[in-house]
Amino acid sequence: MSAYSKKRKEFGDFQTPDSLCRKVCDVLVKMNITPRSIIEPTCGVGGFLRASVQAFANCESILGFEVNPNYAKEAGRIKRTSVECVDFFSKDWPSLINTLPKPILVIGNPPWVTNATMGTLGGTNLPVKSNLNRLRGFDALTGKSNFDISEWMLNHLMKCLSGHSAVLAVLCKTMVARKVLRQAWKHNLHIKSCSTYSINALEYFGASVDACLFLCTLKPNSHSQKCAVYKDLDSSKPVSMFALHKGQLIANTREIDLYDKLYGPSPLKWRSGVKHDCTRIMELRPRGGEIYENGLGHRVQLESTYLFPMLKSSEVAKGKLKPSRYMLVTQKSVGEDTEKMSQAAPLTWSYLEDHADYLDRRLSSIYRNRPRFCVFGIGKYAFAPWKVAISGFYKQLHFRVIPPFDGKPVMLDDTCYFLPCQSESDSCWITKMLHSHLAQKFFNSHIFWDAKRPITAKILGSLNLKALSKELGIPWSHDPFQSVPPPLIQR
Repeated sequence: MSAYSKKRKEFGDFQTPDSLCRKVCDVLVKMNITPRSIIEPTCGVGGFLRASVQAFANCESILGFEVNPNYAKEAGRIKRTSVECVDFFSKDWPSLINTLPKPILVIGNPPWVTNATMGTLGGTNLPVKSNLNRLRGFDALTGKSNFDISEWMLNHLMKCLSGHSAVLAVLCKTMVARKVLRQAWKHNLHIKSCSTYSINALEYFGASVDACLFLCTLKPNSHSQKCAVYKDLDSSKPVSMFALHKGQLIANTREIDLYDKLYGPSPLKWRSGVKHDCTRIMELRPRGGEIYENGLGHRVQLESTYLFPMLKSSEVAKGKLKPSRYMLVTQKSVGEDTEKMSQAAPLTWSYLEDHADYLDRRLSSIYRNRPRFCVFGIGKYAFAPWKVAISGFYKQLHFRVIPPFDGKPVMLDDTCYFLPCQSESDSCWITKMLHSHLAQKFFNSHIFWDAKRPITAKILGSLNLKALSKELGIPWSHDPFQSVPPPLIQR
């Protein structure tokens, strides 16, 4: 990667085409938004500044801020504007907002880059490190603590604007808009109304990502917690509405009554599959006898002790449930000592040591100060003989019964979620309930299908299976895996 490309990626440098800037301003004009002050906090070469000058002739103050001195110099040539070369994270936004004539319009296109990507690039254009979403334990150490830089920026701007008469109109990933709104709603910021308008990011930026114009009107003593969703910038009527309800985002507000009936916590806990972060070494295909071939094309002899049949997320989604590969599972519980493998399975231990360079280079911090060659997403539940599983990546609500294979429980990769079961009858009963009309409606009211991973353990776990069984007319045993319930009553 060239120095220019690296710098462009570090700063999420996607300059907004003038045509899109004008379309965004047209939406604002149609809404009768008449700002006295305009701020573009990451103005680049000034696309939104130019469009704002044309759209809002009576605006008293139009200010741009940009960290790149060359961009700031170019944007500074736009008439009726004032541009400052400054890092977003060092700017005193509250003081600026307090001094400007109201109402204020904050407009622009914050950088589309995550903190993880920037860290990989060695970039420094980051906020002071903090646990943005108050994650704890395992979640804080894994990808759940990764966030878009624009998310941090927009959260900060929303807090600064709350209590003032203002409008925030920015281009961002759709999931970022939802996360920012969730934070704002949870903190009771003064929001009068908000909406998202889908844009074609591939057409405008060459980026294959769901993106939108995120529009939020703030006004003192307002506390709306609903957001209208528009198909595109030309739409006059929303296609749907999402909201915060009892602390959870609901994708479809028409199903709120159903949500109240079936909302968790469920007696049964959804689990993630095994996380090892080293596919080429930890996943192998059988080649006859005790011979297996890894992802490097190397054939090795291994004991079967720590090898378990496995299914990938794509196989679960497509219903291809006969395992064609095996996973090395080095522990039965998180933190278990792995050194004993050298005695119990010397060939396997030797194999791991021979490929230690790959395993020791695993980047996630969860592996630090842990037993060598450890894995995660492991416990008694992982070794349950039967499972009810679903892929988190595929845009479909297909739950699969996963039986044992070759006398062993089947392992799933970490993009799958599952309920551990003790028998075929248990797993079939649960699967039928999850495929019922009520369960499917409940999940669809929660799932944002445009998300990268639309199905999550949190969404799955929000359905109280005991409450569902009551609605379906099925008796719930105090221990559902000790007796087989009557046939499912479909509704």
